[in-house]
Amino acid sequence: MNAAVEISPYVSRRERLFAAIGDNVAIIPTAPELARNRDTDYLYRHDSYFYYLTGFREPQAVLVLVGGQEKKSILFCREKNEEREIWDGFRYGPGAAREVFAIDEAYPIEKLDELLPDYVKNRKTLYAPVAMGTTNAQAFEATINKAIVSVRGMSRAGFSAPTSIVDVYSVIDEMRLIKDSHEITILRRSGEIASSAHARAMRTARPGQYEYEVEAEIAHEFIKSGARTPAYNHIIASGPNACVLHYNDSNRQMRDGDLLLIDAGCEYEGYASDITRTFPVNGKFTGPQRDVYQAVLKAQLACMDVLKAGNAFHKYHDVATESLAQSMIDLGLLKGSLAQVLEEKTYMQFYMHRAGHWIGMDVHDAGAYRVNGESQTLRAGMVVTNEPGLYIRPAANVPEHFWNIGIRIEDDVLITANGNENLTIKTPKTVAEVEAACVR
Repeated sequence: MNAAVEISPYVSRRERLFAAIGDNVAIIPTAPELARNRDTDYLYRHDSYFYYLTGFREPQAVLVLVGGQEKKSILFCREKNEEREIWDGFRYGPGAAREVFAIDEAYPIEKLDELLPDYVKNRKTLYAPVAMGTTNAQAFEATINKAIVSVRGMSRAGFSAPTSIVDVYSVIDEMRLIKDSHEITILRRSGEIASSAHARAMRTARPGQYEYEVEAEIAHEFIKSGARTPAYNHIIASGPNACVLHYNDSNRQMRDGDLLLIDAGCEYEGYASDITRTFPVNGKFTGPQRDVYQAVLKAQLACMDVLKAGNAFHKYHDVATESLAQSMIDLGLLKGSLAQVLEEKTYMQFYMHRAGHWIGMDVHDAGAYRVNGESQTLRAGMVVTNEPGLYIRPAANVPEHFWNIGIRIEDDVLITANGNENLTIKTPKTVAEVEAACVR
């Protein structure tokens, strides 16, 4: 565990979950290790829900929270093993993990099947992951089923098994929607690192380079700043590739006159940043590129104005769509009135995604966008992305000077009590800032 990270926020989160489960029990596993090929694993990444409650990054671990009068937290994890530590690195072991992470009890992971029935007996509800969607889902479900069957076998001794299972993720989702001060500090730093990487890309990109050369500059900035991994697969998309929303090949040679769309964010201390900027590879926008860029920027700034506590989450999506649709009409990309374009959704030829999403531990973070069919209300502590764009592919109804212009502008925005805070504000954004950043 990073010595700079305090354990108190994790204890506080566990207390909130204790309050939510009442006299019942919750079980949260971490993510499994995943094989990449043959005898090589992917770099391990903990489960976000588990880490949110523990701060513990090792694989093969499960957290159990027992509510009610017996209230206690229990961690099951790998035992200390000097031989394996020679090969794979440090392990806390149950003893040290209990002390460092402020857990009430800790046991070897091998004891989970043996001890779990005692924790779930006489509990009406078991809070556990439902439809986990991970490779260890079947094994974990088998562990829970085995515990329930074991308790049912104790019925003559007066013990009863849980009669319902509630998705613990749905409870934690609501908690994760509102970031605490600990999380906001880390998100700010993640945003700063990603901002520096985007500025570096603008400074170093040249016609004649390949997209992967720019990607290398971004990775360099991430890693040297302590963010070893990206938060998601980078999009380094030049020329026509910028009109492919999830382009990941990074193998095109950039040409003079191209725009380069970069959607890249890092993961720092378990938290994601997510920034998109679009800039001219040669450092100067052409007239049509500038016109489209200004249209996207106008929409993005309009969204910033309504990203405030009390507004519906979907409001800024509507603002983005209306602003971009009007710009499409003004640029001659679409015909008709704004009302007609919105009703017929002809704008979707050039703008086909939402204006943003939650962000936090996961780049597309936990939390509902609608509650009982109604848009979630923005509250202080929520963090969203703001990312309108225009993607103009060659077509018979499109003026040729706009062909292959793809532009997206994205920032990470914290909702505050008095408005919002742009966590990625240091990233060059206006036409003047971008062109200045591209000066060689």
